[in-house]
Parts: sequence; structure tokens; C-alpha cells
Amino acid sequence: MEGKANIILCGFMATGKSSVGKRLAELAHFEFIDMDAAIEEEEGVGIPQIFAERGEAAFRELESRMVERLMGRSGLVISTGGGTVVSPRNLANLKKCGVVIALTADVQTILRRTAGDTGRPLLQTEDREEKIRALLEKRMAAYNQADVVLDTSSSSVEEVAQALLRALQ
Repeated sequence: MEGKANIILCGFMATGKSSVGKRLAELAHFEFIDMDAAIEEEEGVGIPQIFAERGEAAFRELESRMVERLMGRSGLVISTGGGTVVSPRNLANLKKCGVVIALTADVQTILRRTAGDTGRPLLQTEDREEKIRALLEKRMAAYNQADVVLDTSSSSVEEVAQALLRALQ
């Protein structure tokens, strides 16, 4: 892992990509980029609105373009969207520009962490638990292709960031 230009955090929603990413960037003296926030800033609207008005496929294309733009940079901790690495092209591009770390959590932890969160378009459904299980099952093969996979279910942001910093050194 040493010598990689960036640290990329991928994984399912509510596994800590953004909060751990911010802390890890501080510890590593890297710049933090949250891809979802960067897309929202560029588009001038939130992700729920992009999904509602343009659909998931259009959002995934925005993600792919963002990945391609970030490939030429270094010294970044990048927090990807939950579905970014499901695209083999995105995963390959991210692996070219850094070490890819998948953060995971069990279904009950994700359910608890997303309770009351209306900003997650894919969870706007009657049976959130079933939706989480289905999405996790669909995405886990991509997450498992990361260079490092770490379960965050019972760890604090600080514990996860410190563990990753140790693993990267």
C-alpha cells in the first residue's frame, strides 16, 4: 500500500466513509474530498433531487466522471458514494490512483445509523431493512475487491481512522 497517491474509502452508506475520511485526512495530512458533496456542489442540487429528476443512471455517470477527474490528483482521502465501486471501471480507476479501503457494517448498524435520514434516495421505501439487505448483497462482491476491508459496526470514528492509519504505514 505504501507509495499509493491517495486513500479511497468505499462501502455501503452509513459505514463511516465521510466521518472516518475527514479524520483520516487530518491524521495523514491529506486533503479530504467527499464525492457526493462534490457532485452536489457541481450540480447545484442535492443527490435526492438528482435521483428524482434524472434517475440513478444519470447520477452514476456523474460519479464516473468525478472518479476520472480525481485520478490525476494525489494527496487525497476520497470518500466515494456507496455504489461508486460497483462499476468495474470506477473500481479499476480508483485502484490505479490509490489504496482502496472498503468500510462495512452489519445490517442492524446501518439501519440504526440511517434512521430518520431522508437524504438517501435508495432507502425511501417501506421496508428499509430488506432494501439494505438486498443492496448489500448486490454490492458486497465489489466491496470485497478493495485492498483492505474493515468492519466499522462496533468502532468509533477515531478507532477506525487510527486503525487505517496504522495499516497504511
